[in-house]
This record gives sequence, structure tokens and C-alpha cells, in this order.
Amino acid sequence: MKHRSLRFSLAVAAAVLAAGTAFAQEKVVHVYNWSDYIDPALLEEFTKETGIKVVYDVYDGNEVLETKLLAGNSGYDVVAPTSPFLARQIKAGVYQKLDKSKLPNLTNMWPEITTRLSQYDPGNEYAVNYMWGTTGIGYNVAKIKAALGDDVKVDSWDILFKPENAAKLKSCGINILDASDETFAIAMNYIGKNPDSKETADLEAGGDVYKAIRPSVKTFNSSAYIDELANGDSCITIGWSGDILQAKTRAEEAKNGVEVNYVIPKEGTYIWMDSFAIPKDAKNVDAAHAFINFMMKPDVAAKASDYVQYANGNLASQALMDEAVSKNPGVYPDAETMKKLFTISPYGPKEQRVLNRVWTQIKTGS
Repeated sequence: MKHRSLRFSLAVAAAVLAAGTAFAQEKVVHVYNWSDYIDPALLEEFTKETGIKVVYDVYDGNEVLETKLLAGNSGYDVVAPTSPFLARQIKAGVYQKLDKSKLPNLTNMWPEITTRLSQYDPGNEYAVNYMWGTTGIGYNVAKIKAALGDDVKVDSWDILFKPENAAKLKSCGINILDASDETFAIAMNYIGKNPDSKETADLEAGGDVYKAIRPSVKTFNSSAYIDELANGDSCITIGWSGDILQAKTRAEEAKNGVEVNYVIPKEGTYIWMDSFAIPKDAKNVDAAHAFINFMMKPDVAAKASDYVQYANGNLASQALMDEAVSKNPGVYPDAETMKKLFTISPYGPKEQRVLNRVWTQIKTGS
């Protein structure tokens, strides 16, 4: 009995040890990305192909991500900051350089976007573009015509930034994207100033554009506006290109009679880039590289863009995409429009305080 008990105890110990080892060796990657920003089927496909489980969390603002990264021990292996935040975070030392030997699919990337991204990530050492797009105008076709006339032409920021137009649109619902860095750059560009200006006077002048139309603005949000536009609860918004196209698709699927359009105004607008990066304290670095490399496969990048209706930085994927996305000028602008798209550099602490102060005044109507 004694020997049998010993053998039994050893067997249990061995089983526990094996289970613990298996648990310790479980492959996992913790991804923190924007909400509504990936086809869940791709996460399953990645796990099936690599054996790496994906723990996927979402956020709806760069500030949320930045707070976690700067605090340290975020628990994430892959994140997707927007370019100005990426640049500031690289300087803060929160990312590790990519091991490009583990990213063979870099050969599929689009030089046009990679070059633009290098303005924020010199040498493209820390990040790989996931999606990019523009910040423009999304609108309900019928409601805009009802408010401004059947012959209205939606091709300029005038339709929203002229107070007399905004006043006519007030009753059907105006939303402004809650992303002050982008919205201020757009307003400064609209009034003929450098969209990348960090001068207090220029920022305040950009803020004055919004203060002038504030009485007509219903909401400031960066996620709920998709359904609001799709359901007909709002008629015009400053929004991200893919979000507006998602609203268009949702309205069409619902067969609710709402026609949604997206336009890049003729004055130009902001081009943003959301890119994958690996936090310096990531625990699963190899898995992080495997995830990024997987997302750069042409067929995967094509599926991702088809799902979210955003352009991606993967040139090889374009031939595999649904033409409703790849041939849509609101997603992939023509060469002439591309020239009018501008980028912005990070705000320093002083400028950020000015931006936050003015934006808070606008949102609160004070």
C-alpha cells in the first residue's frame, strides 16, 4: 500500500507538473485595437494557422491607449496607435524595435503609405501600417437635400463650417468627431492656416470655427455616430472614412431607406494611419511578430479592408479586395486628391494643454 500510494502520489505530481508546463507554454498574443476594426474570422484564422490564441480588447480613443502605455505594464503585445500618438510614444520609449527578420510579409507593403508613416516613425523601425484613411464628411443624402435644397453640392467644408448652413442642419442632427487633433487641423486648413500649426493663436482660430457652429451641434462622439447615421438619427458628421462606409452598409442591410454618402472636401483633409506596434514590456514578442506578419498577408489584408471598409497599407492586397472598396474614391482617393491630404505632427505638452482647454470649451458650450 505504501509503495502504491507513493506511485499514485508521483503520478499525480507528474500530471500536475505536465498541466502546469502546458499552461505555461500556451501560445497567446494580447492585442489592443480600435473598436469595430477587424473581422473576427481573421482572429480565428490566425489561431488555426499558428496555434496562437488571441486575447482581443478594444478602445475608442488614442488617449485611452496612451494612458495605458505610459503607465507601463499594459499587458498588451500588439497595439494600433494613430500616427501623431505613435510618434510621441516612440519618443517616450514605450515601444520596441521590430525584428524585421520575423516579418517577411513586409515585402507586400505600399511604399506610398510606408513613406508617409516614416514621418512619424523614421526608418519605419517601430510600426507597420494596418489601416489608413481620411477624416471627411458623412451625410444622409435625403436629409441634406431637405435642409439645404435639392441642388445642394456636398463637396466643401462650407456645408458644415458656415454657421448659416449648420443652423439649417441643426434639426436633423450634427455630430463632430471627438478627436481634437484631427478636427482642429481640418479647421485650421479650412481657414487658410497651416494644419500642423502648434501656435496658440492658430489653435484658437481653429477652435473658433467650431465655436461658431456649436449651437447647432448635437453630439461629439467617435463611435456611436456610425449607427446614428445608419439609422437616420443624424444627418451629417465629421467622421472617419471607413466608419461612414460602415454606416452606409448597415443602412443598406437594414433596408431602412437611409442613403449615406462620404466625401473628401475639396479643400483637403487629414490622412491618418493606424499602425501595429509592440510595447516595450510585451510578454509575447514572438507571438506579436507572428500576428503582425499574418495581418500583412495580401489575402488577410484584403479581407480586413473589405470588412471595415478602410484602405490598408498593403499594396499586394489591392488586387484581392472587393472593388466596392478598392475602387471607391472615398477609400482610395485619386492622385490629385492624395496631394491635398495632410499629416500632423505630435503636440507637445504646452500645445496639448491649449488644445484640451479649447476643445473642452467647445464641447461644453462654455
